[in-house]
Amino acid sequence: MQIANALWSVLKGIWLALDGLRKVLHLILLLVLFGLLIAAGQTELPYVPERAALVLAPEGMLVEELSGDPLERALSRATGEGRAETRLRDLVDVVDEARDDDRIQALVLDLESLEGAGLPMLQDLAQSIRWFRESGKTVYAFAESYSQRQYFLAAQADEVYLDPMGHVLLEGFGYFRTYFRGTLDKLAVEVNVFKAGTHKSAPDEWTRTDMSEQDRENARVWVGALWDAYKTDVGAARNLESGLIQAYADEAAAGVRATGGDLAQYALARGLVDGLKTRHEFEAIVAEVAGPDEANGYSAVDWRGYLPYVRSERSLRKFDDKTVAVVVASGEILDGEHAPGLVGGDSLAMVLREAREDDDLAAVVLRVDSPGGSIMASEVIRREIAQLKAAGKPVVASMSTVAASGGYYIAMDADRIYAAPTTITGSIGVFAVIPTFQGTLGKVGITNDGFGTTRLAGQMDFERGLGPDAREILQASVERHYRLFVERVATARKRRPEEIDSLAQGRVWTGADAKAAGIVDELGGIDDAIAKAAELAGLEDDYDVRWMEQETSWRDALVLRLRGGIAWLVDAVAPRRTSLPQLGYALERARALLALAAEGRPVYLCSCQVE
Repeated sequence: MQIANALWSVLKGIWLALDGLRKVLHLILLLVLFGLLIAAGQTELPYVPERAALVLAPEGMLVEELSGDPLERALSRATGEGRAETRLRDLVDVVDEARDDDRIQALVLDLESLEGAGLPMLQDLAQSIRWFRESGKTVYAFAESYSQRQYFLAAQADEVYLDPMGHVLLEGFGYFRTYFRGTLDKLAVEVNVFKAGTHKSAPDEWTRTDMSEQDRENARVWVGALWDAYKTDVGAARNLESGLIQAYADEAAAGVRATGGDLAQYALARGLVDGLKTRHEFEAIVAEVAGPDEANGYSAVDWRGYLPYVRSERSLRKFDDKTVAVVVASGEILDGEHAPGLVGGDSLAMVLREAREDDDLAAVVLRVDSPGGSIMASEVIRREIAQLKAAGKPVVASMSTVAASGGYYIAMDADRIYAAPTTITGSIGVFAVIPTFQGTLGKVGITNDGFGTTRLAGQMDFERGLGPDAREILQASVERHYRLFVERVATARKRRPEEIDSLAQGRVWTGADAKAAGIVDELGGIDDAIAKAAELAGLEDDYDVRWMEQETSWRDALVLRLRGGIAWLVDAVAPRRTSLPQLGYALERARALLALAAEGRPVYLCSCQVE
């Protein structure tokens, strides 16, 4: 027995030693992995020649907050995969810093990889470009072709050049939606909609085959206002005659025909560009100001390489407790915790709670870019805003491209609300969408029958159809949430509920109209909101700004990465092909909405996509 015990002790010791070695090796592997990721994500401080041009070349979508966790973004950069995004404040920071950098002689706008951006974001960046010009430095823009959004920024340049084979596409803004009612009828799917708000049009895509008159009426106002703002800003930047931008789009067919089909000549003749140049010819023009370079044609510093220099300069500043925090709420608002790119109610609440408990932070700016989402998640965030104010820290809301429905809900209790004139906001209304499939199942001979112990039993089963009690409960719930929404807006804005109700009903407003209606306090951008937050906190001119971001633990990051690997494997085996981008977007929204509706919860969602 003693020999057996001794042998067991020896074997146990060996096992523990091997297990310990395994843990050490795992730790070393993780350290190596994270070391590689950190190395991949780091950029050395750039060498900036005594004479150079800063090249601003945003990629993908312009966003307030980068999607996904830092680990995922680092891996995406290392592998060249993932969704292309560029953070607005990074571009603004490098342009603002370069304005006072004597080594930067010019700014070059290379916009061909910019895929999309909200008009308020473009206006914020355009302001920084104008300030750069006012410093006496030249701004150049060149592209083989310009989309409408790309051209908005290009128009801010001193000199705009276009490839002789290119074009400038200005087609105006449109608000078009994809409707599923016809397909759902063919599949015998019954879509049960419960809503409060005469203009709450988000569920229409499930219940109609065309646009409702209320939706068309509302869209005519806010889409028209955005297009008017676009024409005004571009016309002012290019010193164009009133009406020329409208005529450029309306008369395009005849104008292009008159030039023999030469789109570039049409843009030149209408004054949208200053010249038609090849890239080599353009590089020679910039080289006269920035100096020559054999590799690039002119001495250049890429904005991504220049950004660490900007960040390092700012990190040296110390302000102690004179700090304004900026917290970003970007994306649909969903229950629970979510990585950046979506607004998790619990995730954002944790960041706001951290800001409340940090004694170094004197005030908070909530930067909102969201079409709405879950009621419960929005309420969780609103309560944290109330706690911040109760702790004596001023809160200022700053609206970006969209702050509608739930996006407005989380902003309404702020001490001040700022919006850009072209922000899309309002949409104060509530709806729930619940599909049932009894008709679909009946087509293949599937029926459902049984017994319940109460009147309500079985009335919310997807395969049976909603019963009358269930319908009454859901409609009453939606109406109650709408009343609460209106009452809370009235309390926050110091108005009577009847006044807010007349402004609500799901109507969508531009920031300028919302200001006139009194549901927004001031028109302005993020800098104005930060300055107001500092003023409310009693800070002097010399204060710091800290952008607080949601952090992902390394365990969560690895889990997310593992899920991504599985998704990649599935996609490799059965690749998905989407030939119609609009259809792909619509299906993604359909899946998200059905996932929320499956839980029977009312949601705030605004279908405010402007193309």
